[in-house]
This record gives sequence, C-alpha cells and structure tokens, in this order.
Amino acid sequence: MEESLAGKTIIVGITGSIAAYKGADLVSRLQKLGATIHVVLTEGGSKFITPLTLQALSRNPVAVNLWDEGEGWQPGHIDLADRADLLVVAPATADVIARFAHGLAPDFLCSLFLACQSPVLIAPAMNGKMYTHPATQANIRTLAERGNTFIGPEEGMLACGYEGIGRLWPVEKIIERIVEMLEGVTS
Repeated sequence: MEESLAGKTIIVGITGSIAAYKGADLVSRLQKLGATIHVVLTEGGSKFITPLTLQALSRNPVAVNLWDEGEGWQPGHIDLADRADLLVVAPATADVIARFAHGLAPDFLCSLFLACQSPVLIAPAMNGKMYTHPATQANIRTLAERGNTFIGPEEGMLACGYEGIGRLWPVEKIIERIVEMLEGVTS
C-alpha cells in the first residue's frame, strides 16, 4: 500500500468525540501513503485534539472556524470541497451526522460537506444509546440513501464506561476502505 494514495486529496473531518485523538493516527498514516491531507476540525473536536498537532501531521493548515477563511478570493470551505477526491469524517458524532442529514451548515465541516461533490466516508463514534437512537438511525439511513458510505462503529468498551456498539472503526480498517474507495479515481 506504500504511496498508494499519491496524487489524491483527502479532507479529514474530526468531530467532538473522545475518539478524535485517533484522528492523529489516521492523518499520519494517510499522509505516509502519499495523499495530500487537509483537516477540518470542529469546535468540539478541538476540545480533544489540537489544530497544531493535526497541522504538523498533515503538513497543511487546519480549518476550524468557518469565519477564518483562507487566502484568495474563494471561500475556504468551497476551495477544499472542490479539491477533494474524498471527504472522510472520523470520528463522526450524532450531532454532525444529524446536521449533515438535515442540510445544516453552521460550521466549516458542515458547509464543506454540503459543497463537496466527492465521495464521503463517515465513521461514527458515540455512546451506544446515542447510536441506536431512532433519530440517529434515521439520519444514517438518509445519508446512506444519498450515497454516503458508512464504516462502523464497532462493539467494545466505550469511553462512557458502557460496553456495546459505538467505538470508532479501527484506523487501519478505515484506511483500507479509503484505499478501496479511491482505486481508479483520477484526480
């Protein structure tokens, strides 16, 4: 798989789940596979991992605030959406999944999601009761029906102390799915 993602631009969205710390591993591994990585960190995600860590690993500025746009005339979220070969949201909270499903755009990640024409891979991570709640399941079905791909979550010990479904899918399995999704995609 060495350099198997060379020439690909992947946007990694990291949201406010305790699993956000695994985003550093995901970004690092994707970068080592040759991809150009841009990270979008939600405000909640920034409570668990810092933009500086993700900037050092991705070798690109990290977008956190919709109102702190990049250089040039084009809005940053539109520019990144246009460059993306794939948008990966890992971990994805119930809140972000709901915002995506309902077309809400209050932050950088949700605005980018709405503008993004590339494939989207969503890796949920949350408390099992939140994941199995009918509202969350309806939002997942809605997004899947619109062509978004989901991976996980898996069962195991959760940060809240419960045992059950809700753990972020293993990073190596997320990467395998990313490689599968980008095979044959030309930039």
